[in-house]
Amino acid sequence: MRLKVGDNVIVVAGKDKGKKGVITKVMREENRVVVEGVNVMKKHRKARQEGAENIIEFSAPVHASNVMFFDAKAKKPTRIGVKKVDGKNVRITKKSETQLK
Repeated sequence: MRLKVGDNVIVVAGKDKGKKGVITKVMREENRVVVEGVNVMKKHRKARQEGAENIIEFSAPVHASNVMFFDAKAKKPTRIGVKKVDGKNVRITKKSETQLK
């Protein structure tokens, strides 16, 4: 998986198809990512104090195959490749050949 925390991605499959967001967590073992504002779930909790929030909203993980990196230069979803530059491997976008951080 070539996705990292902080990458801008777009959802290409599922109930949130077309939404854009930033990756906040990567779970490599499960091949899942958490994207801010995508796959929002609600969890009901017992109130511990008077007037406390009982319903908590959070972004649940989505499978990595359901998101693609969003290329800002090409303004389209793209795949990520790896290229050797000065003896180091650098991530690049396939559509516009832009180097990533």
